[in-house]
Amino acid sequence: MELNSVKEPDGLAGARADVLIVGAGPTGLALATDLARRGVRTTVIEKADRLFPGSRGKGLQPRTLEVFDDLGVIGEVLASSAPAPVQMIWQDGERQGEHHMFDPVETTTAAPYAGTPRIMPQWRTQEILSARLTGLGGEVSFGSALTSLTQDTSGVTATLSTGATVRAAYAVAADGGRSTVRAALSIAMTGESVDPSSMLVADVRVPALDRLNWHVFPGDAGFLVLCPLPGTEDFQLVARFPDGERPDLSADGVRALIAARTHLDAADVTEVLWSSDFRPRAALADRFRAGRVFLAGDAAHVHSPAGGQGLNTSIQDAYNLGWKLGRVLRDGAPESLLDSYEAERRPNAAEMLGLSTRVHRGEQRRGSATQQLGIGYRGGPLSEGAAGALEAGDRAPDGPLDGGRLFDAFRGPHFTLLAVGTDAELPPLDPGAVHVHRLDAYEPYGKGLFLVRPDGYIGWAGDDATGLTGYLTRC
Repeated sequence: MELNSVKEPDGLAGARADVLIVGAGPTGLALATDLARRGVRTTVIEKADRLFPGSRGKGLQPRTLEVFDDLGVIGEVLASSAPAPVQMIWQDGERQGEHHMFDPVETTTAAPYAGTPRIMPQWRTQEILSARLTGLGGEVSFGSALTSLTQDTSGVTATLSTGATVRAAYAVAADGGRSTVRAALSIAMTGESVDPSSMLVADVRVPALDRLNWHVFPGDAGFLVLCPLPGTEDFQLVARFPDGERPDLSADGVRALIAARTHLDAADVTEVLWSSDFRPRAALADRFRAGRVFLAGDAAHVHSPAGGQGLNTSIQDAYNLGWKLGRVLRDGAPESLLDSYEAERRPNAAEMLGLSTRVHRGEQRRGSATQQLGIGYRGGPLSEGAAGALEAGDRAPDGPLDGGRLFDAFRGPHFTLLAVGTDAELPPLDPGAVHVHRLDAYEPYGKGLFLVRPDGYIGWAGDDATGLTGYLTRC
């Protein structure tokens, strides 16, 4: 696949879009949804003939719930998910007692979704995002694999397996850990094997097992766990295998595995809906951008599933890149704004990879760090100043505002300027691009001026407006 051509096209007969998104997983769908509400035209292509059918990335962290709130899908997500259940340890067919996987984190006004992460099968996450995208006028082209992609000084040109061509200003590789786009760009992945053992993950129905706990079956052959999936009759099965042993992914093989490692019989497994295998590894792409092509999600970083960080970090990639593409393509922001995507997201992905690996190896508990509420961009290229209790780059806390809440004010494609506990004079601002709100001093912020970016982070902060206008010209 050719990706580095600098030849200008003579003309194309095919679809035109602002952004071509390769892959309709959670990353690609979240990005397309964010872009659609900004009036950015996307073409989303997916080589499969339907959305991914498995539960794989089932854990939703509080910061991801905040993103879903902003994208307008939090109601559906909360209705389809539930807090992760307490684990129940089994031995020889007897319950040995409960195990709390997560250190407690309190929900607060400033962090309304903090607490136990929520469980929802990945296929349901994708259904919700896909429906939201459709409601915004977007769609996914299924059965459309990318066969070639070239780029020049003004855009990218893609050829699809259907024979169609697509011309777009930018392309985003959201095509997973085995990304064909990343490979064609010759971008290396640097990392390590987290665990040499193979793992099996499957969706099964086991009516004989209660759904009140996340069931854990230790054993000499390797552990096996069964987690109930909210809104379904299903459990997600995860099992570890001894070094060198490969799992049998057939329905009979999955049934035999459950019978061998638990007190259940093979006949108790009434359905095996999906199964897959993998070896836990941690790897990070050496670059997140090559010209007009960006890497996002698993195409840019691959995690052990133990920390529940992979899907969540991927959603953050999409959320970070979406507003920047929107500003450049629709609002006349300088193209250099897009350079900040790699500068901000790659260090965060590296941090989350380390966290996932430590959790997998039992070196760190799941607690406030895994909730991703502490992720930020301090010291980054779009972080300028400090005021009150916050520094530019910090997540903007929620809180009360005019009978509603700050998250309501943040929702949408605009910047939000908060004047908290101050009467500081403000320069003229475009009311369509920057929404201004004044409120009394509020402890999570303190006092000062805080410019909240479209992705809910403080971009600029100060005791007065010096430097605010200059900052906005760069974004």
